[in-house]
Amino acid sequence: MEKLLQEIKKCRLCEEYLPLGPRPVVRANERAKILIIGQAPGTRVHETGIPWNDPSGQRLREWMQLDSSEFYNEQLIAIMPMGFCYPGKGRSGDLPPRPECAKAWHKQILSALPNLELVLLIGQYSQNFYLDEEFKKEHKTLTERVRHFTKCPSPYFPLPHPSPRNQIWLKKNPWFYDECLPALRSKLEGVIN
Repeated sequence: MEKLLQEIKKCRLCEEYLPLGPRPVVRANERAKILIIGQAPGTRVHETGIPWNDPSGQRLREWMQLDSSEFYNEQLIAIMPMGFCYPGKGRSGDLPPRPECAKAWHKQILSALPNLELVLLIGQYSQNFYLDEEFKKEHKTLTERVRHFTKCPSPYFPLPHPSPRNQIWLKKNPWFYDECLPALRSKLEGVIN
């Protein structure tokens, strides 16, 4: 795993498209039981090199009911975004994750994580990439996928992005707090303990 992570840190596949240059942000250890697959680092994460080191990460830790020491324990939790580097700004937020990372690196990382019991798919990009066609056909939108989390194939658990920009979605979908988060916490507790 360490050799693979060193190779990833040197990756320059999409350098020409990255406004701040390459700085792949990935954390993994072969002992990890939980994998978080998000979108791509924002500017703050790019600057620090620490995944989920922003308001979205704070909310995600609240959803998971984990403190920073638990969340960043690489022997428990691996973190692999769809795009490893900051993709740049779009009209209404950051650009989508670059597609090169998932194609070049995801299978290699997954094969080096033999102990995974739970994979959190955060946002539409990871869900579109990882969920099987049958589930996606039946549950076309992110809202439907998260709403029907109990039907999601194991080991996946779909979540919306915890960005502060998603306040409207969270207000429109109170079931997320009432049903989805308690189930997520229960699954996490089962894996962690």
